Amino acid sequence: MLSAFNDGALFGKRHGQAPVRVLALPGWGRTHTDFDLVLSPQGSPVLDAIALDLPGFGATPVPESSMSSMDYAQCIAPVLDEASDGVIVVGHSHGGRVAVCLAALRPEKIGGLILIGAPILRRAGGAKPSLKYRTLRLLNRLRLLSDQRFEARKNTMGSADYQAAQGVMRETLVRVINESFETELPELSCPVTLIWGRDDSDVPLEVAERALSLLQSGKADVQLVVIDGVGHLVPTKDPTTVRRVLEEMLAK
Repeated sequence: MLSAFNDGALFGKRHGQAPVRVLALPGWGRTHTDFDLVLSPQGSPVLDAIALDLPGFGATPVPESSMSSMDYAQCIAPVLDEASDGVIVVGHSHGGRVAVCLAALRPEKIGGLILIGAPILRRAGGAKPSLKYRTLRLLNRLRLLSDQRFEARKNTMGSADYQAAQGVMRETLVRVINESFETELPELSCPVTLIWGRDDSDVPLEVAERALSLLQSGKADVQLVVIDGVGHLVPTKDPTTVRRVLEEMLAK
């Protein structure tokens, strides 16, 4: 059953009882159901947790204007008021960006972060636009291709997420994919576990390795768990490993 949070600005699912010990944040385009087998697996105890639909996905409404990851964190922060001190925030993919911002925003409430395939750093060297895109852009600048036709062609060349997003959500996607947390990661003081699929092509393992180095340069107790034979959708493809890591962090 869905529950409302932050005066109806957010929706999600409650697991177990209050006070909440775990807050789960899904990735871009995903919903709270990605964490069902982590938080309430058959044959295992149900964890006291909340799994949210982030603004623009699932049951949570599309925001009125574009959002940064910090804007997402500010929207979610009131949910922490019904959680115990030392709540563990689990963030998959885009939810990992939001989790880092939430830890910076409300450090006194965060007991640990589990970041799963999270694009918290831009890829090394950045992503160079394709030759086709650069050619179209040049033609547009030379007035040989109209703005309308350029936009139409551009919309067919972006990622699946970009093509699926419209309006405010497309503006939001452009904002968040350009974020990078080189400054914020060394400032984290809570324990951090990175979980990555070795076959993740959306957020390659090199991102996790660089994030690990930045985290180790700061105050956080940090570890990296790499799962062989798994890609980006770790919470649904290997919920057992996520559950194990989560239980170990809760035990500490």
